[in-house]
Amino acid sequence: MLRAGTSDMTDASLYPSPRPTATGEDLTLPIVIYVLFLLSLPTACLSLLIGGVLAHASRGNAGPAAQSHYTFLIRTFWLSVIGIGVVTVVCSVGGALMVILIGIPIFILGVLMAVAGKIWLVIRCILGLAKAAQKEAYPRPDAVLA
Repeated sequence: MLRAGTSDMTDASLYPSPRPTATGEDLTLPIVIYVLFLLSLPTACLSLLIGGVLAHASRGNAGPAAQSHYTFLIRTFWLSVIGIGVVTVVCSVGGALMVILIGIPIFILGVLMAVAGKIWLVIRCILGLAKAAQKEAYPRPDAVLA
């Protein structure tokens, strides 16, 4: 029997849960990793590697908003590693072929690819920092461009 003013359904089942927010989550580490990625621009190696390892290690025990940032950071790390590899190959081939002059445009192409990759990394990090500073989850962590 039900008492007056009660029902057999709980209040939680009547209302859908709101979209998860990061109000209770600490997004300090994702912000630090974004900064590490930005610091990797002059060198492209050590701080990018440290940030990638931190993102991989921290994703498992993070809340939903932080997890979206870690997913975004991990994708940024791996796409950067692939980009660095491609630029290295193109510049190496261009450098080797400079002896017969055909390597000059190939080398220039590699340099332009490196510049475009750095611009891409800066845009991704700024967008991620903006979302983390607002304590929001990253909306599309699997996106390639931004």
